[in-house]
Amino acid sequence: MRGTILAAAALVSALWYGHVTAQDEAAPVSYVYSTYFVCAPDAESRADDIVKSSFKPHYDAAVEQGDIQAWSWMQHFVGGEWRRVLLIIAPDMDSILDASGALGEIIQDATPEAGRAFSSICSSHEDYIWRTVPGAGSGAVTDNRGAAGLTVYLQCDMSREERADEIVREVLAPVYNAHVGEGQLTSWTWLEHHVGGPWRRILALGAEDHKTLMRTRDAILEDLGGRRYERAVRELNEVCDTHRDYMWDALFPE
Repeated sequence: MRGTILAAAALVSALWYGHVTAQDEAAPVSYVYSTYFVCAPDAESRADDIVKSSFKPHYDAAVEQGDIQAWSWMQHFVGGEWRRVLLIIAPDMDSILDASGALGEIIQDATPEAGRAFSSICSSHEDYIWRTVPGAGSGAVTDNRGAAGLTVYLQCDMSREERADEIVREVLAPVYNAHVGEGQLTSWTWLEHHVGGPWRRILALGAEDHKTLMRTRDAILEDLGGRRYERAVRELNEVCDTHRDYMWDALFPE
């Protein structure tokens, strides 16, 4: 999908991920292992039941033991073919790889029948590993993001994508931060690609519900439409000129 990112997404975006305090350059970096599932729509509620009853206890235990910082299971509300996404968050690449591998083995050994039933419903998936960009977000990626999320997945010119990070961090971040608070956003985050397919950046925005999310997106769109931001928005659209939007509902943890 091609088009002006500002017009389509107001430069906001399912995952996820910060809170109301401004994130500065010293904020800790987090890694997000995201598995996007394609599921049979008429059976995906059964997949949610399997995650809750058979998988959730193991992910909760991993958080309690300090193996991961947080995790989330989210369902499709609006978007493309991805119907569910599993997010695992850890402070570094070694931890995210160790945790994802260990959890997969534990679940396979402890609940093989549940795993087979889940795979029959959600029969294909794509894996990505993302990393937060310091200064480009409203807080730690592990903070409460709200029940509703809008995520913009961006394809960017790899030779210039660091310039996109700079624009978001230095020019646009104050606009987003101004719209984080009661009755507005619970969070926003900008993440960079480390492993996966063609999507190179994520802009994620969270709120307590989808109506609040969309009203706040419109307010951000109005702010960014001013002449003050015209050059920065145009350059960002040139660097990252292809996007896809998803809206997500957070299911677990509750």
